[in-house]
Amino acid sequence: MYYIVYGLLYLLSLIPFTVMYGLSNVITWLMFYVFRYRKDVVLNNLQIAFPDRSEPDRKKIALAFYRNLIDTFLESIKLISISNAQLEKRIQVRNMDACNRLIEAGKNVQFHSGHQFNWEYANLAFSKNVQGTFLGVYMPIKNKVLNTIFLKIRSRYNTTLIPVPEFKESFKQFSEQPYSLALVSDQNPGKPMNGHWLNFFGKPTPFVAGPDKGARLKGTAVVFVKFIKEKKRGFYTYEAAVITDNASDMREGELTLRFRDFLEEAIREQPDNYLWSHRRWRRQYKPEYEKRWIESVPPPIPNTGITTPPPDSDAGIPDYTST
Repeated sequence: MYYIVYGLLYLLSLIPFTVMYGLSNVITWLMFYVFRYRKDVVLNNLQIAFPDRSEPDRKKIALAFYRNLIDTFLESIKLISISNAQLEKRIQVRNMDACNRLIEAGKNVQFHSGHQFNWEYANLAFSKNVQGTFLGVYMPIKNKVLNTIFLKIRSRYNTTLIPVPEFKESFKQFSEQPYSLALVSDQNPGKPMNGHWLNFFGKPTPFVAGPDKGARLKGTAVVFVKFIKEKKRGFYTYEAAVITDNASDMREGELTLRFRDFLEEAIREQPDNYLWSHRRWRRQYKPEYEKRWIESVPPPIPNTGITTPPPDSDAGIPDYTST
C-alpha cells in the first residue's frame, strides 16, 4: 500500500506550481462554499480574535485561510519531488546567523513557533541552516502510510523527529549533547490544569507549559520564529528573534507571556496565515485554574465574554505538522 500511495503522490508532486495553485483555488471554493469544512469553527474563532472587524471582512480572512491551508497541503506534497535549488528559492530565513552564534557558543536552542503556514517548509528551512543536531517534535498522523511518507519528507535535511507521545523518554538521549529543538508552542495542553492560563486575543486560553519549563530548567537559549507568507504564492520568509540566551534567568510563565504577545502580533499582521480550523478556545476557564493564571491582571470571572462552541476534539483535522 505504501508504494501505491507514494507513487500516486509522487505523480501529483510533478504537477507544475501554476496548475497546482489552480487546483488549490477549486478545492478552496468547494471547502468554503460547498462542504463548509469546519467553517463555523473558523468564523467563530475569527469573531473572538477580531470582534471589531465586520462580518464580510472576517469571511474574507476565512476564505484566504482555506486557500492557505490547501496551498500548504499541496506544497507539502510537492516536497516529494522538488529539487533543493527550487526549494531554496521559495524559503528564506532571517537572522539565522544570530542563532548559529548561540550554537557555536555551546548553547542549546529552543525554537518556538505557532500554527502558521507553511510549517513543512519551515522545518526544512531550519534543519538545513541550523548547525548541529536539529530536533523536531511532531504529532504522528493516524494513517500509517501517510505518516511514513511525511516522515520521509520531514527528514530530508536530517531533522531528528521525535513523536509527541515518546518525547519525554526519547529526548533524554539527545539532551546530553548540543541540540536545537523546534516546538509548536501554541498547543492546547492535554490537561488544562497543567497549562499556563492567560488571555489570547482577550479570551482566557491555556498554553502548554512545557516549552517554558524545559527552557528554564536547562538554561537554553530561546528563539521565537514568525512565519511570513510573501505576496508571491508559495514563497515564505521565516524570521527568527532571539529572546534570551539563558532562559533560567526568567520567571515561570514569562516565556509563555512573551510568546503570546509575539504570536498575536504575527497573526494581526497576516490574519489569514494561522490555523483557524482548530478550536483554539475550546477550554473554558474555571476557578480551579486560578493558580495556573500567569498574567499580572487577576483571572476573569468565569462564564463571561464571547460564548465558544462546546468542547470538541480536533480528531477530524489532518495533522501534518512538522514540529
